[in-house]
This record gives sequence, structure tokens and C-alpha cells, in this order.
Amino acid sequence: MRLGRPPDLLKCGRDVRAPVLCRVFQLHFKTNQTMSDEATLINLTRCLLESIIAGNWDAYSDLCDPSISCFEPEAKGNLVEGMEFHRFYFDLSHKGVKLQTTMVRPHVRLLGDTAIVSYVRVTQVADSGSGAVTSKSSEETRVWHKAGGKWKHVHFHRSSIG
Repeated sequence: MRLGRPPDLLKCGRDVRAPVLCRVFQLHFKTNQTMSDEATLINLTRCLLESIIAGNWDAYSDLCDPSISCFEPEAKGNLVEGMEFHRFYFDLSHKGVKLQTTMVRPHVRLLGDTAIVSYVRVTQVADSGSGAVTSKSSEETRVWHKAGGKWKHVHFHRSSIG
């Protein structure tokens, strides 16, 4: 699954307070089709990654539980709890940098009202200033919890590859 600005996602830019839902969700709502929990979770994860790429804090925070916890390389081995640590990265300027993220082989494991989505994330970065293009990969596991009929992102673990 390729992310970035694919046609099946709503524009989710920094200055746009666009709805978080992907167009595929809107199609299902309009046609009264039901989407499996697995498909819903993969699409929510795609929307989450799109909000990160776009720097859209409103979309990201709407998908996450305020008490989210994580282990990620930026935390240097510490468990991070809450949203403020993540807000710092959204506030950074990414001008002159083009990003594209690919979710490779997402796998969903449902455990009642909790779900685990795991995949490899490949991020391509093009710096318009230097012309340098790099790619990096990470193993990601995201935990979602369903309460009141709505899935919220409650925990993740991200490890860099290589």
C-alpha cells in the first residue's frame, strides 16, 4: 500500500482541517456497505500514516487516544506516554522535503475489542535542496482499541531496520 497523496485519501495538509476518514470509508458509508474490522484497521492505519506524512496534528490526534504509549527510536529506549512528545515532531517544518510511505504486508490480529496491526514501513525522503533521496525501513506494531463503536490508536512500537 503506497501512501503520500494517493487518490483514495482525502487531502490532509497542514493548513486544512479535512476529515480524517479515507475516501474508501466514505464510499462504504454512502453505499451502506460494511467493511470488515481487518479492512477498517488497515485503512485507519493508512490514515494515521498519512496524517504523519502531511503533518496534520488534528487528524493524528483524532485517531489516537490521549493516553497513547509507545516505544520508538526517538525516545531512546524510554516508554513515552501521552501526546506531547509526538506534537514536537508535528511542529517541525518539513519544507523542501518530499515524503512517501509504503506499508508492506500489513497483518491484523483481532482480540475482541483490541487489535494489533503489524507491518514494515518504508519511508522515502527526497530533499529538494540537496537532491538526495534516501529510504529507511522500520518494523511497526500498532495497537487499536474499540470503545463506543470507534477504534482508537492506543500503543505502538517502532524499530528501525538497518
